[in-house]
Amino acid sequence: MFDRRAKLIRLAVVFCVTLSLFLPVIGLDGYPRAARAEPASSLPAALPRIVAFGDSLTAGLGVAAGEAYPAQLQRRLDALGFRYRVINAGVSGETTAGGLRRVPWVLKDKPEIVILELGANDGLRGLRLEETKANLEQIIQQVTRSGASIVLAGMKLPPNYGRDYIAGFERIYPELAERYHLSFIPFFLEGVAGSGTLNQADGIHPTAEGYERVVEGVLQKLRPLLKKG
Repeated sequence: MFDRRAKLIRLAVVFCVTLSLFLPVIGLDGYPRAARAEPASSLPAALPRIVAFGDSLTAGLGVAAGEAYPAQLQRRLDALGFRYRVINAGVSGETTAGGLRRVPWVLKDKPEIVILELGANDGLRGLRLEETKANLEQIIQQVTRSGASIVLAGMKLPPNYGRDYIAGFERIYPELAERYHLSFIPFFLEGVAGSGTLNQADGIHPTAEGYERVVEGVLQKLRPLLKKG
């Protein structure tokens, strides 16, 4: 009896320790916490919000939190005199289906602008193009109904996915941008993809320097939507 009780106590302790490791990264609503581009105390809460909504390319997988593109974008906006709060709502591994489920959570921040970067994981997994497009379209519709403006980031795939699939995938983004009159970045990783010095060892995720290049491309489409003051 004593041995059984001791075993149960040990299992309870292991469970509590394991749970304590995961609680800091899981929100009460069940979604992973989005790392903010700046500490909550460093920017006034009343500032208009820009939500960077995406997958690991937005979350900044493999780089420090301050090197991810939303954090670098925050610093560039501050330096240019634009008073906005940039929120990193990137989740590694996110597909467009997962993004669609997260829309209500993202809109809780009442963003003025949403930078939408999703779809790469759909393509890399060879998911049906019709589903990817439908998911993105529903995200766009919901965000637009909230009153937020959208900057849509286009994505591309490696050449080994077949000509027809690649062409169909890459058409999704300009077609949606045209249909909904969105600010459009033709390729989110322009000037970065394929670079041995601007990408990490996996050849997919940018380094801190690569994200600097990404920020310049985002800013080019973002600036017309911004207000100074």
